[in-house]
Amino acid sequence: MFGRGTVWSVLRRGKEACGGFHKLRGTPFSYSSSSTPFKFLSPPVSTHCFHAFRSQLIPKGHHVHVPQMRNFSKMVSAEQKEEGLKLLVSGGSRAQKLVGIWLFGSAAWVFSMVVLGGLTRLTRSGLSMTEWKFTGTLPPFSDEEWLQEFDKYKQSPEFKRVNRGMKIEEFKFIYWMEYAHRMWGRALGVMFALPYSYFLHKGYITLRLGLRLSALFALGAGQGLIGWWMVKSGLEEPPSEYSQPRVSPYRLAAHLTSAFAIYCGLFWTALSVVMPEPPAESLTWVRGAAKVRRLALPISILVGLTAVSGAFVAGNDAGHAFNTFPKMGDTWIPGDIFEMKPLIRNFFENTATVQLDHRILATATLISVSILWWSTRKLEIHPAVRSVIGGAVGMATLQVTLGISTLLSYVPVSLGTAHQAGALTLLTFMLLLNHTVRRPSLSLLKSLPQVGKAH
Repeated sequence: MFGRGTVWSVLRRGKEACGGFHKLRGTPFSYSSSSTPFKFLSPPVSTHCFHAFRSQLIPKGHHVHVPQMRNFSKMVSAEQKEEGLKLLVSGGSRAQKLVGIWLFGSAAWVFSMVVLGGLTRLTRSGLSMTEWKFTGTLPPFSDEEWLQEFDKYKQSPEFKRVNRGMKIEEFKFIYWMEYAHRMWGRALGVMFALPYSYFLHKGYITLRLGLRLSALFALGAGQGLIGWWMVKSGLEEPPSEYSQPRVSPYRLAAHLTSAFAIYCGLFWTALSVVMPEPPAESLTWVRGAAKVRRLALPISILVGLTAVSGAFVAGNDAGHAFNTFPKMGDTWIPGDIFEMKPLIRNFFENTATVQLDHRILATATLISVSILWWSTRKLEIHPAVRSVIGGAVGMATLQVTLGISTLLSYVPVSLGTAHQAGALTLLTFMLLLNHTVRRPSLSLLKSLPQVGKAH
């Protein structure tokens, strides 16, 4: 219908009419010799530009039926609606930035909660408060109030069997540690709810984001109940006179896993708010990201399992059982790893087996992350993806080093706390990697060239 010269003439006049071709990442509107006269590689042109091009094709006074153009107009509208639905925040870039800062801040707060929780456990402060209220309580202020709290603690199994000679000044330290942990969690709930209400009032929160944040808020509120459920197990008399009072390893693992889940949900949502699309500047990089994604997800699950196994190490006090490396005592594998009946209890309650499991999982994590780095060295991927992989390898190496140092030093408070923080930091790198290599939207894929610019 049109010759090549005619087409380029029309395109030139259309460009002058609409003020220039629309571009995305340097990709122009280009000509294709296929059956369709044009091939749109850039995002859909505006309605104004569409009519400008149409006016060049159809002279005034003529009415020509152009089904392809009408279909294209419908496609433009549909794709624009689809792109709008992908945004979790309405209200423009400023609203997007404010909500993103709030969510990243909330995630950082949860991170600090995990670190403070580890510090509370390592200082053996978690059982100092023998009562719990959902709304919280005021701390003791007078000497009489402190003596009353101390008397309550004296009735606990931990004082009778472990801290019988404790002075009130020592009790005040562990009490303040536990009190700070509880109040820090309640403060997080308030600091999350107030901005959420404000952003909801301003209309920044979409339905999809609102449902997700409501679920995270409910999980956060339930975290307090899980924490008391855990502490309560440590206030019960141990099964034998030779056992030391401690919280149930199952409940400790549930408490830590729930905290990790809240953090992951907040961090992932914050990334989705500020980065609706993954970094993708060419189809080659998208294909490379897909190859990384196949490895990143199972490795992330392995990182999570390793962290949960660390909770069982802490819950069973297994870090003090074998303080040698790489051997466990004088052997590679202790002979009593399967002494408990039924057999499944060994993996969660036997100190030797629990520590061996954690060592194996930690080693497998380091090897897996290293394999991920090695297998993607020559892969054509976005520089941001390569940077995150490098960070994950470095963090995995540091985390294993911290674990070994903690073990050989008989679990000092400083190294133990750093090791717990390192686990969540490594998980953060894996979350960021999975988010960065996720599949772009169809509209973005259509706009990408085969090869991106060199960085």
